[in-house]
Amino acid sequence: MAEELEAAASEPEKRKRLSANARRGLLAGAVLVALLILAWVAYYMIRGKYYEGTNDAYLQADAVTVSSKVSGYVDQVYVVDNQDVTAGQPLVHIDPRDYSAQTAQFQAQIDLALASAANVRAGISEQQAAVEQARAQLAANRSDLAFAQDEVARYTPLAQSGAETREKLQSLRNTAARAANAVAASTAALDAAELRIGSLKAQGQQAQAQREAAVAQRGAANVNLASTIIRAAIPGRVGNKSVQQGQFVQPGLRLMSVVPLQSIYITANFKETQVGLMRPGQPAEIKLDALPGTTLHGHVQSIAPGTGAQFSLLPPQNATGNFTKIVQRVPVRIAIDVTAEERARLVPGYSAKVTVDTYAAKHDPDQTRGQ
Repeated sequence: MAEELEAAASEPEKRKRLSANARRGLLAGAVLVALLILAWVAYYMIRGKYYEGTNDAYLQADAVTVSSKVSGYVDQVYVVDNQDVTAGQPLVHIDPRDYSAQTAQFQAQIDLALASAANVRAGISEQQAAVEQARAQLAANRSDLAFAQDEVARYTPLAQSGAETREKLQSLRNTAARAANAVAASTAALDAAELRIGSLKAQGQQAQAQREAAVAQRGAANVNLASTIIRAAIPGRVGNKSVQQGQFVQPGLRLMSVVPLQSIYITANFKETQVGLMRPGQPAEIKLDALPGTTLHGHVQSIAPGTGAQFSLLPPQNATGNFTKIVQRVPVRIAIDVTAEERARLVPGYSAKVTVDTYAAKHDPDQTRGQ
């Protein structure tokens, strides 16, 4: 009985001790929570507020669209989807017979122009000989004319004195006239021969111009012939291949794409309120939806010179009566600092979450520099 009375008397004291312990525990918990909140607030004010993040980010690569420069039937396709290629590696071969025939045709025109030029040169040499002959004939006729004129001058006083007959003088005068006509004819023949040389030289220049035109056309044909082999402009991986053997292709038709996975990057669209302290070179933390639990690192490479809306097909015109302010997005290019093995796991189009540390620019007086 005494033990029961003692236990009943100590029961309130036990409850008081438990209540006091509970209050102390709650107080300690409240103090711990307050300290954690204060620590978080202090961290946020000192460093945390300088971390700017967005999930409007995607992996991208400047893929090259492979297309044909010439038309024709595809003779052979050297690659398959998802194949890695190097710069200059052949991708597609187009039937080259039409372009080989064009090259041969222009080569024939070159040969014809060369033959014409050689024929003109031979004609000029022959005509120069004719010119020399005409000059010699002219010299001989001038000599005959001078002799005939001397004879007329010598016989004129003799005929006037009666020592010679007038018929003799008249005959000498006719001979002198024929000699003068012969000189005029020789002069005209010489002029014609010299003009013929000028005409032949003009024909030679025309043949040279025809040859140069044919050479230029042959060069263009050789370019087209070389273009029948379509090569990779950059190293990368083949994707979105649509060309097949036997297909007829036209210039500019997309055949496939080459994606440079070694140059992959991220385009993160930050709000305009987040880029005030953002600068090229600032570190960035990257998390991909396709690689859960993996954190990649990178840095800000560049910031776009305008918001995404400014580069749209129809930029917004806000000078209206019903204006609604919308926070704009600024594209920021993030370079990915990863190893080759990690880069091989990245594919353009992946969604990402990017966080940029802007703490280094907190004391930057120029809030627009680097943007």
